[in-house]
Amino acid sequence: MTTVIVDYESGNLHSAEKAFQRMAQEQGHGPVIVTADPEVVRKADRVVLPGDGAFPACQQALFNHSGLFEAIEEVAIKQGKPFLGICIGMQMLATRGLEYTETKGFDWIAGTVDKIRPTDSTLKVPHMGWNDLVIDTPHPVFDGVKTGDHTYFVHSYHFTVDTAAERLAHVDYGTEVTAIVGRDNLLGFQFHPEKSQQIGLQLIANFLNWKP
Repeated sequence: MTTVIVDYESGNLHSAEKAFQRMAQEQGHGPVIVTADPEVVRKADRVVLPGDGAFPACQQALFNHSGLFEAIEEVAIKQGKPFLGICIGMQMLATRGLEYTETKGFDWIAGTVDKIRPTDSTLKVPHMGWNDLVIDTPHPVFDGVKTGDHTYFVHSYHFTVDTAAERLAHVDYGTEVTAIVGRDNLLGFQFHPEKSQQIGLQLIANFLNWKP
């Protein structure tokens, strides 16, 4: 089983690569490949799309790589193989993003990415650091993970889904902030699992073991 982490020059992927390689080895799965080659993506059994920075910039960077989005779409949507978006890679699954300017997303999970607006004025944006997950919708990705387990966030915008069941988990930050989205063979983590210690590694392992 080959897992591909898509490299479209949006952030340092070294720690993510090491975390996925470690869990793939521990779980007895195949290689983890970091690539921008559409042909390698097309042959993947699982695809991970990371992303750091702003929604419009990540979207532009991805589409600047000829054929790369089409290869991801072929694997995730046409072939229905497991897909995971991380941080901005999750946000791009939405219908649209409102960071700086309105940007069309993939529209794979209906919803809007908008600025976090805490009701408590003492809470600053960006939402940065550890926060406790609240599980909203049961899912195999939560094997060994429970409400109260914490993961590491760095973001100013969050994904509001149109269909409540597609928000799998949230955190509280003066408002409910989406942490995990998913439907069918698609998953998205707003936090960085590679920076989330044991819980992050457990979530990576669960994604690698998941058979939607």
